[in-house]
Amino acid sequence: MTPTSILILIACYFGLLVLISYFTGKEDSNDVFFKAKRQSPWYIVAFGMIGASLSGVTFISVPGMIGGEQFAYMQGVFGFFIGYVFILTVLIPIYYKLNVTSIYQYLEQRFGYVSYKTGAFFFLLSRVTGASFRLFLVALAMQYIVFKQIGVPFWLTVVISILLIWLYTNRGGIKTIVWTDTLQTLAMLVSVGVAIYLINEKLDWTYFEFLGSSEFKAKGQIFFFDDPNAKTYFWKYFIGGIFIAIAMTGLDQDMMQKNLTCKNQMEAKKNIFSMATLLIFVNFVFLSLGALLFIYSEKFNVSIPVLDGKTRTDLLFPEIAMNQELGSALAITFIIGLIAAAYSSADSALTSLTTSFSVDFLNIENRPKDQQKPLRKKVHIGVSVLLILVVILFNMLEGNVVSNLFKFATFTYGPLLGLFAFGILTKHQIKDKYAWIVALLSIIISFAITSLPETVIGSYKFHWEILPLNGLLTFLGLLLIKKRQSVIE
Repeated sequence: MTPTSILILIACYFGLLVLISYFTGKEDSNDVFFKAKRQSPWYIVAFGMIGASLSGVTFISVPGMIGGEQFAYMQGVFGFFIGYVFILTVLIPIYYKLNVTSIYQYLEQRFGYVSYKTGAFFFLLSRVTGASFRLFLVALAMQYIVFKQIGVPFWLTVVISILLIWLYTNRGGIKTIVWTDTLQTLAMLVSVGVAIYLINEKLDWTYFEFLGSSEFKAKGQIFFFDDPNAKTYFWKYFIGGIFIAIAMTGLDQDMMQKNLTCKNQMEAKKNIFSMATLLIFVNFVFLSLGALLFIYSEKFNVSIPVLDGKTRTDLLFPEIAMNQELGSALAITFIIGLIAAAYSSADSALTSLTTSFSVDFLNIENRPKDQQKPLRKKVHIGVSVLLILVVILFNMLEGNVVSNLFKFATFTYGPLLGLFAFGILTKHQIKDKYAWIVALLSIIISFAITSLPETVIGSYKFHWEILPLNGLLTFLGLLLIKKRQSVIE
């Protein structure tokens, strides 16, 4: 495809998103922007949340992981399911009972003002970096495919991407995103399905013949029990996956804001269970695509792409889809899937960050009515600018993006995990003013532990277990600052 045809395709897709935002954003109110008036159908939310959970990380980077660790990622996916069960049985009832706009309002009611602000701050930090990583990955692919060819610098690619997202979310907010995420999930899944079909056809396989091939077996190992030091070790991935799901979905305003637009608690639970089940199958399909990409590259001598002097396994999918003459159908669906992957995570992040900052830090719900909407719009613009700056900064990072994303998240989500766990699992009250110190120290100690030299920890490789470790340190720190007469009756 030529750069012009790709740009036309992007314009058409974006036009569809704007059309959806026109119908969903007719009522430009904070109640619509933050909660969608709690009128979203649960099955629409569930399907859209699949795309938000996958995002550009899964679409691009998870297939690129196959070369290093085969299907080990599935061990974490099985852990995700257990984490989602905890969310629907424990967290959802709490959020609906308290009728919160921001889920961190629970911490204020449970502990106090400082704990509330601490939780909200770590969400902002986590989501800004997480969304920026995801958007960076897709912007990188778009730069590689089209914008570099027409002389557009990377920073301008990022600015254009976020400007488009701001344009279709600035009125309807979460109500718009519930529906645009549905479209974007469908686009991603169709893109992957077309890619699997066409690459198998090129290799003269059906999908099930591919799964039964010796080439797949050489790349398709799921369970790794042999080396506890390796980061692919089953219990690291599985247990870490449980806490990743709890923290990055159940304790994340971005993901839970969509869930809280459901009409009632029962529909919210249906949403989470449906999404959790479907994600197992969807992630397996994405990893299957990854195996196919590496098999194809080996059979046809396709080199792993290099961009700015760095080897990028993340770019193997776009390289094969766009440059290996597998047909215009694959190129078109890949571009649409790529755009969907970019917008499905970044648009909801932009909305949830706007919501959290407005509610948790600016106390927008208690301000005069005539000030609320203008303030929200200013915050929306400010968050957009912040995302632009962080994405550009991340362009200097090396390594597989999915690894960087989860490594950083295991540190920043740890205090949230510890705070909520302490609030739910104990009846103790704490000395609220010290909560931020405990949270900060848990991150510092966790980082120090994971940075120990090989002379101390040998060949052990830390992975997702950093998150529960960090959460445990926060939990223990809160025990140290509990009040003597603190048991809640």
